[in-house]
Amino acid sequence: MSASARAPHFVRSFERGLAVIRAFDADHPALTLSEAARACGLTRAAARRFLLTLADLGYVHTDGRLFRLTPRVLELGYAYLSGVTLPQLAVPHLERLVAQVGESSSLCVLDGDDIVHVARVPARRIMTVAITVGTRFPAHVTSVGRVILAQLPEEEVAARLARAELRPLTARTLLTPDALRAELRRVRDQGHALVDQELEEGLRSVAVPVRDRDGEVVAGVNIAVHAGRTSVESVRRDLLPPLLAAVARIEADLRITGPARAASPGTGTRR
Repeated sequence: MSASARAPHFVRSFERGLAVIRAFDADHPALTLSEAARACGLTRAAARRFLLTLADLGYVHTDGRLFRLTPRVLELGYAYLSGVTLPQLAVPHLERLVAQVGESSSLCVLDGDDIVHVARVPARRIMTVAITVGTRFPAHVTSVGRVILAQLPEEEVAARLARAELRPLTARTLLTPDALRAELRRVRDQGHALVDQELEEGLRSVAVPVRDRDGEVVAGVNIAVHAGRTSVESVRRDLLPPLLAAVARIEADLRITGPARAASPGTGTRR
């Protein structure tokens, strides 16, 4: 933006101060006064004033010749990072995943005995199940619900299954607590869940848990496909690896942003 195009409120000195901070990067962790001035297009005198002001504020350290940023600069981004919700963080990774595999993907969290879709990127293909952000399903009958339930203590799982409405949504739906507990143990051991037409005929879904930087499972991500065009073997061979990679990227972002905060599930659409 040229100087003539700037609005009347524009504070040029603030712009220059931010430019000085941005002059430091992985390739230039330490700068002399002359280097900082040259990188920002400032005079040495102006660069010196900005650097010494930043040093007085604790954002820069100097030994008299070289200047370096201090960890305090992280405070400048903390307000943004701490306000980013898990869905906001995950959506770019879901978009990349869907573009790669050509199938729909959702981020879900556990809310009571249901899973709630808090972020979703649909593929162009039309599926029978209409899913939007806010849609709810019983956790025990979905792949993403099972990867979350599988991480819970055994006594909590038993209590949840005891009060769950175990009804046959399809001919394949697991209907007994014993069968579900055995499946959850398998899910925990293998690190993913694959549900084959238990929620609806023709619908297959594979899911992986999402862990925060403390290792706690805070959500799950799935890929849903039509059984008529994608076999179970293909789901494991072709879809599970990119799903694991996408979740790894989400978890890497969570390690930077700190504890995840899901969007409020609200009431949503009960399916």
